[in-house]
Order: sequence, then structure tokens, then C-alpha cells
Amino acid sequence: MAGHIVSSYDTDLENLRRSIAEMGGVAEKMTGEATEALVRRDAALAQAVIAADKRLDTLQREIEERAVLLIARRQPLAIDLRETISAIRVSGDLERIGDLAKNVAKRVVAISDQSAAQKIVLGVRHMSDLAEAQLKDVLDAYASRDTAAAQDVWARDDEIDALYNSLFRELLTYMMEDPRNISFCTHLLFCAKNVERIGDHTTNIAETIYYLATGEALAGDRPKNDASNYATVAPGA
Repeated sequence: MAGHIVSSYDTDLENLRRSIAEMGGVAEKMTGEATEALVRRDAALAQAVIAADKRLDTLQREIEERAVLLIARRQPLAIDLRETISAIRVSGDLERIGDLAKNVAKRVVAISDQSAAQKIVLGVRHMSDLAEAQLKDVLDAYASRDTAAAQDVWARDDEIDALYNSLFRELLTYMMEDPRNISFCTHLLFCAKNVERIGDHTTNIAETIYYLATGEALAGDRPKNDASNYATVAPGA
């Protein structure tokens, strides 16, 4: 990207990029550690994830404030305006990803003293692995303004949705087979939904990258394969 006549203008934009990169790193760490805490039922690690959310909130506020000031002072046009608006959008999605990771961590604290079949916990971990990969890829795409990579992330979201649907049915079956599983499985369902929403926010970021690079909205309907609202499990299934 060509530099500006006023060097401080370039500095303002670079500072936005660096803050987004820092937010991305925090969000990735929180997502991974929330999942690890769930698998290990590690309440201490879960509490660390909850505490880390404050840093993400602070970074988002700083980015929004700097972006607004940049617009007021520089009155950016074209790609510069899109970059400034995109920074606000992406920071909002990353803040929400942090909130969702924090929600998973809160569930971990609630079930840290409960036992259950590790198989169903690993189903949530598999979902989270997919979401973490999407988050990493979309952050790399943002840094490089890679629209092809962004579109790839956008197209992959239905994989997480399909896995969520499968896990949703499996957890309902466990609850029907043994009422003692209801409490633990209910918490896991909320964990799985939070992970599914993390995937949605990565697709939001992918759409923002495409807008940033091209000035246009990404064409086509967003991939969506979450059918949990309509899922049923027959008695005795």
C-alpha cells in the first residue's frame, strides 16, 4: 500500500493494524485455553480465560476511539476509509469471540467437579479445533488482505454447523438415556453453541476482509447448516 504525504497518517493506520493483531492473538489464546480447560475440567485455567477478557475489551475500546479520531482528523477516502471502518468491524467480532470463549470458561467452572464420558467432551473439542483453525486463517488473511483465503474461511463455516448438529443430537440422546447426564450435557450444549458462534464471527471477519480489499460485499448466501432448532430425538433412539 502506498504511503501518505503525512507520515503520521501511516502511523495511525499501522497502529490500528497492530492492535487488531494483538486482539487476534488474545482471542486465539482464549479460545484454545477455554477448550483445554473444558477437556481437563481445569477450573484454574478457566478462570484465567475469564480474566483475559478484560484485555480484549480494553483493546476494542482503544481501536474504536482511535478509528473515530482518525476519521475526524484525516477524513479518509476509498481504501483508507474502508480500512478504518474494517478495523472497527473486526475488533467488534474479536471482542465477541472473547466473550464466547469466556462463556465456555464459565461453564467449565460450573462442571469442573463433575464426571462424564470423555467421548462427548471430545466432540466439543473437535468443533473448537475447527473454529480455532478458521480464526487463525482469517487473521492471517486480514494481515495479508488475502481475499481468496478469506473466502475459503467463509465457505468452511458449514463444517462447524454440521458438527454442531451431530453433537446436539448426541447430547440429547445421552440425556434421554440417563437423567443423571442432564446437567453436564446441558452445560456442554451451551459450550458447543458458543463454539459454533465463534465460527460465525470468523465468517463475519472474512466478509469484512473482502469488503476491505474490494470495496464490495461478498456475493452469495452465507453457508449455514445449523439445524438444531428443528432437531428431535425419537424415544428409545
